[in-house]
Amino acid sequence: MDRLSRLRQAMKTEGVDLVALGPGAHMAWLLDVRPHGDERPLVACITADHAGFLMPGLEADSARQQTDLPFYPWDDADGPDAALANLLSEFNLTGARSLVLDETMRADHAALIQDALPGATRQFTATTVGALRMRKDADEYAKLKANARSADAAMKAAWAAMRPGMTETEVADVARESFLSQGAKPLFTIIGAGPNGAFPHHHTGQTRLAGGQAVVMDIGAGMAGYSSDITRMAILGPAPDGYDKVHDIVDAAVEAALAAARPGVPAKAVDAAARSVIAEAGYGDYFLHRTGHGMGVEVHEPPYLTGASETLLDEGMVFSIEPGIYLPDRFGIRLEEIVILRADGPEILSDLPRAAVQIDA
Repeated sequence: MDRLSRLRQAMKTEGVDLVALGPGAHMAWLLDVRPHGDERPLVACITADHAGFLMPGLEADSARQQTDLPFYPWDDADGPDAALANLLSEFNLTGARSLVLDETMRADHAALIQDALPGATRQFTATTVGALRMRKDADEYAKLKANARSADAAMKAAWAAMRPGMTETEVADVARESFLSQGAKPLFTIIGAGPNGAFPHHHTGQTRLAGGQAVVMDIGAGMAGYSSDITRMAILGPAPDGYDKVHDIVDAAVEAALAAARPGVPAKAVDAAARSVIAEAGYGDYFLHRTGHGMGVEVHEPPYLTGASETLLDEGMVFSIEPGIYLPDRFGIRLEEIVILRADGPEILSDLPRAAVQIDA
């Protein structure tokens, strides 16, 4: 069953009359359409029987190369109201009772749809497009696995180039160049040397690597419409005092989360499994973020593995497991695996071990 048919099945189950999506990940995943998005309303509208676009006239020719679905075009001189009214009439939506809005859509575009359907209750995509996106098919798995291999290669390239005296940015550039050479678009390269590693989302900068430092390396890129994300550790020369103990604790937290992740388990149970290992070791106050996030078309997407998430994990879901301990003015350690959930547990996409890589200093 294709994605549009699966969405319509979900809409029927949830009693949804209209799904309205703006340019972005939902539209790209569902319809394979990636138009330019700006202040002009551009909305994909899907009902049980119809699908089409409220389309700015100046985008129509380019967007037509990506889809055969009908357009309801409008131009700057007239505005979108008449075109939207025509679409809603032809889609038999004037009496719509339930509306799903893309949560990433511009607020003014969402308001345009809501104002045109004043009798419709509004929800976001969690039970429709969002729910479908969480469960990856075989083609998506293959693309995510290829992305993971690409990230492994970029990490290895960075390790091979690392030397004391290099800046964080210079190390990041090596990883970026490796991604580009593989046909992947770099999305982020966090290199946190020494005390900078204690900032989970450190802004990679001009700090120079030195002997005795632990270095957090969190990199990712996009290829074939999907993403990669991996975090590993490097040590320049002798490890900082206490490093090995803390690394072992974080690795044990990863293992605990992997063991807890099973179909039917709430996401918060996986977070609790990782968090309890770190808390029992006395470092609970230094685990500063959730245990993981979903990944696919976007680097961060549902499901989110937080202490409050009631989302039930299911086969085909892809998510990170990335506990960390961050010790101010000393070092940070984060170890991240991207997994796809199978019937018997998670399959790790990366082939790189989690042991810290030793760099001569």
